[in-house]
Amino acid sequence: MTTKTQATIEDLYRLPNNGKAEIVNGEIVLMSPTGDMPGRAGGSIYVSLRGIERQVGGRAYPDNVGFRVNLPNRKSFSPDAAFYVGKSSGMKFLEGAPTFAAEIRSENDYGKEAEIEIALKRQDYFAAGTLVVWDVDLLSDDVIKVYRASDPESPRIYRRGEIAEAEPAVPGWRMSVDELFD
Repeated sequence: MTTKTQATIEDLYRLPNNGKAEIVNGEIVLMSPTGDMPGRAGGSIYVSLRGIERQVGGRAYPDNVGFRVNLPNRKSFSPDAAFYVGKSSGMKFLEGAPTFAAEIRSENDYGKEAEIEIALKRQDYFAAGTLVVWDVDLLSDDVIKVYRASDPESPRIYRRGEIAEAEPAVPGWRMSVDELFD
């Protein structure tokens, strides 16, 4: 009988070239770099969130920041943009889930298998304490699907020309969907 070693947060700290990864089901899951449109969209969300930090209390985070969680099947998240109200952790991963997480689809985030993985990750976010998750699909007319922990099966959909929100995770924050395409 072979015993499989479970990956740890310390393993993530030692990834070559500081690669982006998460721990899911005891294994390190590497995440490939993204392209132009998803990268800029994530940056736009971060910049917008950064502008409201002092008003609502909390901190905005860009891509590749680690959040340490303690779920049976997941030990970390690394969203494309996030808002967090916990304590600073200095140089280490933040402790606990962000209140808001944006996951922006890259070119390989399409198809039946990808949809299943995205839905499972969203469930993990909610189980860890995240209040709102954005599923951002720059190739769809339904650009932002806003999922809430309070009603995880009924997303609010935002399209170009509309103003999206992340209530109650980031109170009062609003962002034009069109900014994702600038």
